[in-house]
Amino acid sequence: MLHNYGSINLDHVYRVPHLVRPGETLASRDYRVGLGGKGANQSLAMASAGGRVSHWGRLGRQDAWARERLARAGVQVETIALVNEPSGHAIIQVDDHGENAILLFPGANHGTTEADLEIYFATTSPGDWLLTQNECNDLSRVMERAAEVGLHVALNPAPMSDAVRALPLEHCQLLFVNRGEAAWLAGLEAASPPEALLDGLARRLPNSELVLTLGSDGAWYQDRDTRHFQPALPVTPRDTTAAGDTFIGYYLAALQQGRAVTDCLIWAATAAALGVQVAGAAESIPQAMAVERALRDGLPVPLHHDEETP
Repeated sequence: MLHNYGSINLDHVYRVPHLVRPGETLASRDYRVGLGGKGANQSLAMASAGGRVSHWGRLGRQDAWARERLARAGVQVETIALVNEPSGHAIIQVDDHGENAILLFPGANHGTTEADLEIYFATTSPGDWLLTQNECNDLSRVMERAAEVGLHVALNPAPMSDAVRALPLEHCQLLFVNRGEAAWLAGLEAASPPEALLDGLARRLPNSELVLTLGSDGAWYQDRDTRHFQPALPVTPRDTTAAGDTFIGYYLAALQQGRAVTDCLIWAATAAALGVQVAGAAESIPQAMAVERALRDGLPVPLHHDEETP
């Protein structure tokens, strides 16, 4: 079982011709509200891929529909508490090239208490996985507790901040980073070649497996002296929101199924390639059948999802 200590956000998504510049007022051509948050997206992706995932988190009581959405997708939601606080939310701009800019408000995601952690860890067994990101509070305690009870720890340190450097990263068995996050952790320039970033991360975390995602430049896996490169699939992105989350969820589901690292990479890359052709976060995450079909027959024309809205 994988337990995901992760954010649940409401995404307010605005379609704009370009990302807003300082001092500029810009009219949006479209507006939607949907389920998001890196934690929720990664749980949805893993469940969509057929993985077994339990989500740990907190959500404003008025937004219970989001917990129901996760449950319908196959995520175990017994450890998602409904609280009398505002939910976390994100203001997302998506431009005509599919790029995005995101402003986060943590809300209930930053209210986890020691009593909550007791409830969460009571559901685990040694050998389970813990996945977490950098959108919930008390990450150091959670990672240390996970190591104490024999869980494997996977970390996606996004959004990156100085606080990540203070985390007990030595407990990470698996680290998912993009170019900027890798450069930050390795103390290198973001424009550094991937091999230099991997070398720097290996010096920083010699005992961790690493997955470096580079968008249209593909992805790398590293474990000590072993490296694998996965080229990106040729697609024209419509919206890159949740592409990295989709990759992570599918990778972990494949890993849970006992697939080889190279299979995990191609499955994850294919899922992300399908996802960027669909607008939105949670609604862009493809189902496993669509990914298997794309692997067999090649990438289709952009997919369309009929999602329920609150």
